[in-house]
Amino acid sequence: MAAAPAVDTLAAADRSFSGAARLGGVDLARGLAVLGMLAAHLIALPAWSWSDPASWGAVADGRSSILFATLAGVSIALVSGGARPLPRGPRLTRVRRSLAVRGILLWLIGMLLIATGVPVYVILPAYGVLFLLSLPLLRLRAGALWTLAAVLALVMPWLQPLLDAAPLWQSEDGANVSLALGWHYPFTVWIAFLVAGLAAGRSDLGARRTQVALLVAGAALAAVGYGVDAALAAGVDGIVIGEDASAVLTAAPHSSGLLEVVGSGGFALALLALCLLACRVRAAAVATLPLRAIGSMPLTAYVGQIVAWAIIATLVLGDPGDLVGMRDLQLFWPFVLGTAAFCTAWALRIGRGPLEALVALVTRRLARG
Repeated sequence: MAAAPAVDTLAAADRSFSGAARLGGVDLARGLAVLGMLAAHLIALPAWSWSDPASWGAVADGRSSILFATLAGVSIALVSGGARPLPRGPRLTRVRRSLAVRGILLWLIGMLLIATGVPVYVILPAYGVLFLLSLPLLRLRAGALWTLAAVLALVMPWLQPLLDAAPLWQSEDGANVSLALGWHYPFTVWIAFLVAGLAAGRSDLGARRTQVALLVAGAALAAVGYGVDAALAAGVDGIVIGEDASAVLTAAPHSSGLLEVVGSGGFALALLALCLLACRVRAAAVATLPLRAIGSMPLTAYVGQIVAWAIIATLVLGDPGDLVGMRDLQLFWPFVLGTAAFCTAWALRIGRGPLEALVALVTRRLARG
């Protein structure tokens, strides 16, 4: 009997948190992306194998950051008109100016996180670059965006090895340029994920038919990408690929390979659709409130875990760059529970996350004109 009041309290909290226009499934997917990146940072994930359930935690490796980038496109679409792009005029100009400022701020925050010495590939510099690249695309409708996303996904992975071989990366300044551009998440390929997210956000994302279509299409893309990768890895008779092609025809995490783009991009769309469909069920929406709270303030949660890492590793290990030592402390679940508790309490009592509110304030001041 004691469980009923707790459920009622959680349901009441959910009503105070969930606005009428808020897509809870987007927050849920964003929360999962943040926790997935946290897992990739704090846990030495094994290589993925369908036949070994102990390895399934490796689903977080690479896919979480791709989901995060896809959701960036969804968010940009939602603030720039949703299913109907904003017409040319003062309002569109203000949105573009705000997104440009926000992208620059995200880039600056990312560079500050890199300066902590925490040994993770900080995604925010790449995130900021992607925000800037989205500006010319805000007038495009869903059909044009889906077509553009498909073209980018199929073409850019073939060009990426050529870009990676540029002499710049072997020069003295190459490492600094790589950090500044977030080249571990090369915008030349990752723009495909952002555009796919934009397309999803322009496709009446709150409609059940859109959510089902995204689930089916995303699952099909994931099956193709991972299925072809598994077939190539198994050495299917009659299929021989050269060394150059093998660098492209792979679904390995963070490879920017064609099969990763197709498979993990499809995975991101399917997971977004699952989250949207799940949150149509009241009980599921209430049960996932802590995850949705994390997803409502992803910048706060992401920055908070890296700052906490830097502080703990410095105090306990004497070196914020000690990756093995930090993972040996087994802090993943304490980080998850602490993040969920903080974000839930803040969302219910105050609303917008602290860093989200600060970025919004600075954006309004700088974008005014």
